Amino acid sequence: MIRVGILSDTHLNNCSDSFRRQVETVFAECPIILHAGDLTDISILAAFSGKEVHAVHGNMCNSGSQQLLPVSKLITIGGFQIGLCHGAWGPRQTIEERVWAMFPEADCIVYGHSHKAVCHRAGGVLFINPGTFQSSGTHGAPGTYAILQIDESGDGQEGLQATIHELPQRA
Repeated sequence: MIRVGILSDTHLNNCSDSFRRQVETVFAECPIILHAGDLTDISILAAFSGKEVHAVHGNMCNSGSQQLLPVSKLITIGGFQIGLCHGAWGPRQTIEERVWAMFPEADCIVYGHSHKAVCHRAGGVLFINPGTFQSSGTHGAPGTYAILQIDESGDGQEGLQATIHELPQRA
């Protein structure tokens, strides 16, 4: 079983100690990390030292991050194709149609941008939007992230399972 940590929309300009502690806690058992954009500054990826990290840039990333990170990428993990992007510009209601068009061959599509956590299947594809990692939702809603579990011996849809989680409240 491979556990993949997924986050998006961190909107941070630096890798703070608080952010490091959060990701060390919630992604402790995840050797692979997917960041679906709007990290703002690429320096925050330093928090994932020792892990395999895949990241894309989003519309709020600074110019350096936009130059260093792709807008999208297709990754193979455990025999499954995973499309990773921040999102496709346009109406929020049709974002999944647009990202699906970007990755028609994918078994799973990970995206961000809307700040709305999503985890469901459509047309045989697992769609995951981890929401915003920073608590910026309505009335101070907690930040969210996702964990994708990949069973390499699994068959088809059964080999990919994902869950959305809320960040623990800081003491």
